[in-house]
Amino acid sequence: MKKLSALLFTTILLAACAGKAEPQQENLVISDPAKILEATVGNEFKIAIPSNPSTGYHWELGDDLDESIVTFVSKYYSPKTSAAPGSSGQDVWVFKAIKAGEAHITLLYYSPSNEPADPQQKVIFTVTVK
Repeated sequence: MKKLSALLFTTILLAACAGKAEPQQENLVISDPAKILEATVGNEFKIAIPSNPSTGYHWELGDDLDESIVTFVSKYYSPKTSAAPGSSGQDVWVFKAIKAGEAHITLLYYSPSNEPADPQQKVIFTVTVK
């Protein structure tokens, strides 16, 4: 009888733990700065932007990120076909929605020069967190 009670208790405990699910991750990816991305608090979202880092040109995050609303998580390069020098692909920037509000994410495109320079391109994405 003790074994049956322990088994029943363990089953109920496991069922209760399984019911507390984390917020479901949305597969939100945006690549058009003209479109507003809507994210949910607690979830990650991605910004994908054309890139060719093998040429030395690169994207950097601008200074205006409101980290009380969204935070930077990571960045990775995704080649279109191969990772051969000169081939293009996209940089994928991963962010996490922290609290409700609107944030602007600025990405700046720089040449391979080692000298400080103004960015050659500036792209601003708008994210609404709900």
